[in-house]
Amino acid sequence: MTERPRLRPLIVAAAQRLAAAGVGSPLPDAETLAAHVLGTDRMRLAMVPMIEPAEAERFEQLVAQRAARIPLQHLTGTAAMGEIELAVGPGVFVPRPETELLFAWALAQLETLPHDHAPIVVDLCTGTGALALALAHARPDAAVHAVELDPEALTWARRNADARIADGDTPITLHSGDVTDPDLLADLSGRVDLVVSNPPYIPDAAVLEPEVADHDPHRALFGGPDGLDVIRAMIPAIARLLRPGGATGIEHDDSHGSGVAALLREHGFTAVTEHPDLAGKPRFVVATAPGKL
Repeated sequence: MTERPRLRPLIVAAAQRLAAAGVGSPLPDAETLAAHVLGTDRMRLAMVPMIEPAEAERFEQLVAQRAARIPLQHLTGTAAMGEIELAVGPGVFVPRPETELLFAWALAQLETLPHDHAPIVVDLCTGTGALALALAHARPDAAVHAVELDPEALTWARRNADARIADGDTPITLHSGDVTDPDLLADLSGRVDLVVSNPPYIPDAAVLEPEVADHDPHRALFGGPDGLDVIRAMIPAIARLLRPGGATGIEHDDSHGSGVAALLREHGFTAVTEHPDLAGKPRFVVATAPGKL
């Protein structure tokens, strides 16, 4: 009879291997992979002293892939946003924890709206559908629209949207479209309460971690020489879509927060405010459309 290995030494050895490979969060990643193999929560691993040999073998395979800098989310197949989990994999940008801050701001912003109509929300460059679906889950009264140009990413967004419907969430409306199109969502012009976006914003010359450079779609990452090409071109559409007094929040690279703020001011936005991420780096800018709701 094959002896069952102890789990904790396997996790410790895996973390050491991941650290040697340059993975930034070796122990959390090792624990997440172990929990994935065992079908349990990471916080419950202490209750599993030993595992089956087949489980240990599967764990070692995943650790080897993570050491090769395959994204953790590609190995587990999921990423979180708000209270929901999203399916992710090759061909779509993996949502980052930093975007949770933009989500939290957007949710708080919706709480400030008048209650004389159902909120209308637009998520530009939706990717997996992360922001749109998390907001629809938290605010089932909202009419949420999500726009994505890349066909493969849109397939992932539809998959996630279908899964949320199956779990009882209010459907969102997915649009195949270019966020820089001056006629984008023309039927919503002047009606939208909130626009959020996590667009391509990395400067073309930036040096990225292998997980990003080798696995995230470049179309979802890079925004031209200064990283602002997509943001610069989509702000006029945001200004047109928003109601007077409506708000927008745009995630950006930590190198050009002031640039995004300046672009918003140039288009008449007020209350332009820059927000840092948990590491204190500039991460997203919010602003209000001229006028009052």
